Amino acid sequence: MKKKLGLLLVSVFCVARAWAAEFPFVVSDIRLEGLQRVEPQVVFRYFPVNVGDRLTQARLSDASRELFASGYFDDMDILREDDQLILRLHERPSLALIRIDGNDVIKEEDLRRGLEQSGVQEGDVFRRSAVDQIRLDLLRVYVGQGRYGAEIDTEVEPLSGNRVALNVNIKEGQEATIQHINIVGNTVFDDEELKDLFSLKLPNFWSFYTKSDRYSREKMSGDLERLRSYYMDRGFINFDIDSAQVSITPDKKHVYITVSINEGERFTVRDVSVAGDLVVPREELEGLFTVAEGDVYSRKAMTSTQERLVRRLGDEGFMFANVSPVPERHDDSTVSIRYYVEPGKRTYVRRVNIRGNTNTADEVLRREIEQMEAGIATTQAIERSKTRLEKTGYFKSVNVETRPVPGTDDQVDLEYAVEEQQSGEFTASVGFSESDGVIFQLGLQQDNFLGTGRKVGVSLSNSDTLTEYSFNYTNPYYTVDGVSRGFNVYYRERDFDEDDVSSYTTNEYGGGVNFGYPIDDYQRLSFGLELDWTEINTYPDTAQLIEDFVAEEGDNYLTYRLTAGWSDNRLNRGFFATDGYAQGANIEIALPGSDLTYYRASYNLKMYHPLDEDQLWVLGMRGRAGFGDSLGDNRYPFYRHFYAGGLRSVRGYSNNSLGPTDGGSSDDPFGGNVLLTGGAELITPTPFVGDQSAWRTLVFVDFGNVYSTDCQASQKNCDEKLDPGELRFSTGVGVSWLTPIGPLSIALAMPLNDGPADDTEFFQFALGQAF
Repeated sequence: MKKKLGLLLVSVFCVARAWAAEFPFVVSDIRLEGLQRVEPQVVFRYFPVNVGDRLTQARLSDASRELFASGYFDDMDILREDDQLILRLHERPSLALIRIDGNDVIKEEDLRRGLEQSGVQEGDVFRRSAVDQIRLDLLRVYVGQGRYGAEIDTEVEPLSGNRVALNVNIKEGQEATIQHINIVGNTVFDDEELKDLFSLKLPNFWSFYTKSDRYSREKMSGDLERLRSYYMDRGFINFDIDSAQVSITPDKKHVYITVSINEGERFTVRDVSVAGDLVVPREELEGLFTVAEGDVYSRKAMTSTQERLVRRLGDEGFMFANVSPVPERHDDSTVSIRYYVEPGKRTYVRRVNIRGNTNTADEVLRREIEQMEAGIATTQAIERSKTRLEKTGYFKSVNVETRPVPGTDDQVDLEYAVEEQQSGEFTASVGFSESDGVIFQLGLQQDNFLGTGRKVGVSLSNSDTLTEYSFNYTNPYYTVDGVSRGFNVYYRERDFDEDDVSSYTTNEYGGGVNFGYPIDDYQRLSFGLELDWTEINTYPDTAQLIEDFVAEEGDNYLTYRLTAGWSDNRLNRGFFATDGYAQGANIEIALPGSDLTYYRASYNLKMYHPLDEDQLWVLGMRGRAGFGDSLGDNRYPFYRHFYAGGLRSVRGYSNNSLGPTDGGSSDDPFGGNVLLTGGAELITPTPFVGDQSAWRTLVFVDFGNVYSTDCQASQKNCDEKLDPGELRFSTGVGVSWLTPIGPLSIALAMPLNDGPADDTEFFQFALGQAF
């Protein structure tokens, strides 16, 4: 380009000398010659000479340079005919086609997007300088991925009509692997302890999957920051990284990393104080300190205290409060930490906006939002409102943004952005599970019926074990303070013989009403009253103990059931929770006046604890206990027994197979009035899956059994003693997937202490159930 610009200046100089005697003159017309694609108005935009202008030699030179600098022309001639200017222009070729070949790691659309950002795309004027820049930019991208051997060749292919094609040929090369990581200067912590902090690793068995042995600048920067934080959180306030050198072998296939550090001395905390405008009592703020006198200095603890102070001020309405921690070092290796508080003005909410709810009525969302318009804005109310919206189950995601109101320093607008998800479904399906066999189902279950937040369900289902027709309705806000009311009616036919237990069937008719009362955002009480009529049908192969029960108590029973429950749900999500716990206790009482009087109580617990910041590795625990007994002279109804074994309780054992048997000809499982099950599981990332939100993979240990406190002489495997030694254990792996038609769960389990009479299964699965 410098050569062409020089030729242009020489050309302009010669023209100027030829016209020197005739300058200045008034331009009567300007003619353009040689234009093919460039519009005339583009030329006149960059050539600042108009008809009627008085043209001087200097002005002509400046205008010529400006036109050439536009980049549209390779060469130009400026001629004069009388008082007319003639611009004879030679356009640069257009870039008609870009061909990219050889790229596998980076998608072609990403490369083309990068070319556009560099100023090169099909249809534009071709510039050689931009092509050279492209090559350098692409090389930087590949080097950033550790592909130091990458080669980028560009070829310009002339085409007809003053056009060119740009061919970009890529040889991506191999990613350079890390062969050595050396840390120099560490005396307090050994090399292995510090190397464990790095995401960059030496090659190992899992490197083919984790790619942790592939160098990248981004990973290196993150590792150095983790190293710095590790020392700063352990008292080394003067820690510094002197240098981080990355060496590449001549064949560009291997990387050697050397990090030189200066640890400095370990500091302890001399004192901690708070100063400034203390709108919250000093004693209360000091109670939020996570670091105390004598502790080893920790930047993490100092920042944690800062966040707690800001949150506490936010709970008082000071949304724009500023808390600045200032550590002051002393010569005796101690540090004083002082938090300076600037609360600012108390903040009020001007408006609460909601967007994204195309189906759900605003009223349904606003009744979950505790932060009121025109009220004092508090961090606690804003975040609790977000949590309440998430727990409705209507939304896939909920985000809240606090926006200052322009022109004010004490008002904010809140915007809750929600992404709705399917909260119900109409089903007409055929399915299968090991416990229920072939399942035919037709139904409507809508937890957010017509966007009102009310639950409506109609179900007609038929399987080898269950035929059911039911209807249920719940209004979660029967009263404005969150009292719910619902009712249900049902008809069921259960075939327990097909469910791998004793040979009998039941016909059940019933209905009831229930109420729920919130205690707080997490806890809830529920009460219900049901009327149930149950008929027992026996067969020639029905066990003798069932025949004896029917002979003693009859074969049909009218029951008035009172139910009560308490739940405490602090899980972070409804499906595939990764943090928190949920527990609940329920009791069912058959009231006096019923044909059979009894009670049946149970307690459930689930706990999850994340092991990493991304919550991909999670430790989970669960447990369930149940007990039932009669309240009168009648015996406890066997059809209200507990069962254990199978995918829902103790994996590795057949469905409902654990515990006492009926002693009949088939010696089928009979269940018991005492239940104890539980387990622990390690939830891991699902291999080879990008979106982990729809998958759950785990390694588990299960235990459990059922017992009976009223064994009959004809029963087998029944001991009225609740012997913990009879608990059955199993271990294995499992995976759940949220498919478009429902969750699919598969388990491979191995019993650890099965007895001679136990029925075991290695492979178990179900559609419609998640771990």
